[in-house]
Amino acid sequence: VGEEPTVPLGFNGDGSEPAPQGPYYTGAGFNVAIGRPVADDHYKLCLKAGVKIAGINAEVMPGQWEFQVGPCRGVEMGDHLTIARYIMLRVTEQHNCVCSFSPKPMEGDWNGAGCHTNFSVKSMREDGGYDVILKVCEAFGKVAAEHIAEYGEGNEKRLTGKHETCAITDFKFGVANQVWRGQSWCIHPDPARH
Repeated sequence: VGEEPTVPLGFNGDGSEPAPQGPYYTGAGFNVAIGRPVADDHYKLCLKAGVKIAGINAEVMPGQWEFQVGPCRGVEMGDHLTIARYIMLRVTEQHNCVCSFSPKPMEGDWNGAGCHTNFSVKSMREDGGYDVILKVCEAFGKVAAEHIAEYGEGNEKRLTGKHETCAITDFKFGVANQVWRGQSWCIHPDPARH
């Protein structure tokens, strides 16, 4: 939908690359937190509109920002995410830039951008919940390819097994404090402890 961005914020118009990724993640300061005015305006307008936005942070690539929606109940999340994305498109109009929801907005040695989803059901939060979580992970692994096929275009560019991702052809899960990056699904450490 809309115009495709050509040069992300923080990248050089002449085609040369900025400093390598790393310091931008949750960064602050000039030439590090690139795009903060866009992210801040988006956050404020989401709050004003009643969107259940929970936070924002700068990501690994320059000009790349993440926002978190939720907690929400059931399919309500889709409504809040859709409105949050609409508000982002309107905010970028005011900042003379273009927003991309592409899974890999910049080719090369740069992290992509995913739509991470956290979820649980009551049985996962009760005694024995860790076993329920493992059963769900194992069951999902059998149909992961079917789900990936519905996630939209370009995910094969992001899910390469590099840049903190699992390869698109694999499905891996683990406890977040033991194995964090490179997993398809990360399990919060609390259920594993209890």
